[in-house]
Amino acid sequence: MTSFDTTPQLNVWRALLALAVVFVMLATSGWTAIHSHRAASALQASRSAWAHGSVAGHRLPALDSDPALLAQFFTTLDTHQRSRLAHRYPLAVGNMNGAPVTLRYAANRVALKHERAVERGRMHDDRLSSAGHYDAGRRMHRYDALLDKGRKILAFDPNGSGRVAEVFGDLDTARRVSVVVPGVDTDLLTFQRTYKQYSAPVGMAGALYREERSADPAARTAVIAWADYTAPSGLGIDSATAMRAEEGAVRLNALVRALPGGSRVALYCHSYGSVLCGVAASSLPSRVSDIAVAGSPGMRAARAANLHTAARVWAMRDADDWIQDVPHMEVGGLGHGADPVSKGFGARVLSAEGAKGHAGYFQPGTESLRNFAEIGIGAYRNVSCARDDDACRTGLSAGTSA
Repeated sequence: MTSFDTTPQLNVWRALLALAVVFVMLATSGWTAIHSHRAASALQASRSAWAHGSVAGHRLPALDSDPALLAQFFTTLDTHQRSRLAHRYPLAVGNMNGAPVTLRYAANRVALKHERAVERGRMHDDRLSSAGHYDAGRRMHRYDALLDKGRKILAFDPNGSGRVAEVFGDLDTARRVSVVVPGVDTDLLTFQRTYKQYSAPVGMAGALYREERSADPAARTAVIAWADYTAPSGLGIDSATAMRAEEGAVRLNALVRALPGGSRVALYCHSYGSVLCGVAASSLPSRVSDIAVAGSPGMRAARAANLHTAARVWAMRDADDWIQDVPHMEVGGLGHGADPVSKGFGARVLSAEGAKGHAGYFQPGTESLRNFAEIGIGAYRNVSCARDDDACRTGLSAGTSA
């Protein structure tokens, strides 16, 4: 009996299936995210005002200046002058890479208070529908929560679905900084959740910070919940392409390059966030020591070596994560390429025991969170590799320096 290799045919059918799924998504969800923004935004208005502003009789530096030059500019100002700029141009200063982080926190509090008042007014605007009133109420309550005492908001943009980033720990003194990069359906309203809190950026970053502190109380670490990019909305065309990832990669690169001091940086990229990290990898500065992905649909690369980064690349996936059923391929810009936990990809595959599905990787008590924390503090010898990943164990037994 003659045998035939059916692999090529199977690959073709999988590609056609992937394309069919995308077209169904287009038919049901459309291009809604692309048309969701207003023509002008509060951030743009603040940046425009800054461009025409002055302090002590001198023009303000261009917002697109190198972060180091902007940092130098702020050292020439006294406390009163800095505070005045934060209150006069809150969104410009609050989102300015190069501005002192404590000043950014203060500026974003000013901006949040203003936007809270705007939404309170919209709640009672007779021109809005009941749905509009409800949306205004949800946003107002989110701003209330972000204004809680002690919260450190590093970035904030109320436009459209909104963008935000929050810091846990002290960025100015941290020797190691962890950045949590979330995936689809991440925006201002989903930045924090009460139900399934560890599936949202605030819960993820907070859990990681506490785990790092538990692993080494003396470690000088900080964690950033980074939802400062426009993530895809649902499983539509945006999530099947790299468009949002490419836009986000520019913003992530700018953030990392502007972090104060000489801290080492580890990225924790969940779901579509791993697509973003894969796109950004080759342009990230050398201070990025580790890129860890969880529940990844792909990193837009066939192999880890093709990411062109000196950072260690780690990957994990829970056995119950539905992402494993997504075709790991790229056809005509659709799909995100090879599976990062496959042996051929070349990442160091970590144990995700206890994660329980796609949204459980940062759940306290899981092996996945413990592994993330050990990477975050540089304790590489303490990570747990996946059972069948010999390359990971070999690398650890040979010694991995921090």
